[in-house]
Amino acid sequence: MNICVFSSSSNAINPVYFEEARTLGKLIGENGHTLINGGANVGLMEAVTVAASEAGARTIGILPERLIERSLASSNAHQVITTKDMQERKAKMRELSDAFIALPGGFGTLEEILEVLTLRQLSYHSKPIVFINTNNFFKYLFKQFEVSFSELFAKEVYRKLYYSAHNAAEALNYILEYKPEELDSKWFVVPEKGTK
Repeated sequence: MNICVFSSSSNAINPVYFEEARTLGKLIGENGHTLINGGANVGLMEAVTVAASEAGARTIGILPERLIERSLASSNAHQVITTKDMQERKAKMRELSDAFIALPGGFGTLEEILEVLTLRQLSYHSKPIVFINTNNFFKYLFKQFEVSFSELFAKEVYRKLYYSAHNAAEALNYILEYKPEELDSKWFVVPEKGTK
């Protein structure tokens, strides 16, 4: 299985995040999966790549030209795919992947996982989506999700489109046992034709 991992490119973060990233990479390799990620040689991206590779996983890093030019490509990836820009990078990651995991990360990580979640909501794919909630990192994001549900910006069924895992082992178990949720295509209220 090709597992895409979105994660931080920061080297300044708490070691607890690196520990979980390494555990995830190790489990991906030990279970015979392929790692797809952003392919940078910094932060959790490099940590998960190194651990996965050492545990026997094939690793594929996908970077836009601008980051390649800044010498940010990991030398630990078995394959590096270069894209024109960030949009093409994300599209390639989605195309190659069978499942998506978000480790803690900044704006880029959040954008990547939320785009995948939005596309799942709109039935562009039916792949599993998991947040690994290390150190309760996603606590406030999930609180914002609750506001969306309670204020009817999102349907209750959309809770089943993603999973919050406490750790890497739980995340992989969810993916392996995953069964896609059937979604309806109806909005909350569909305006009648001819009305404004």
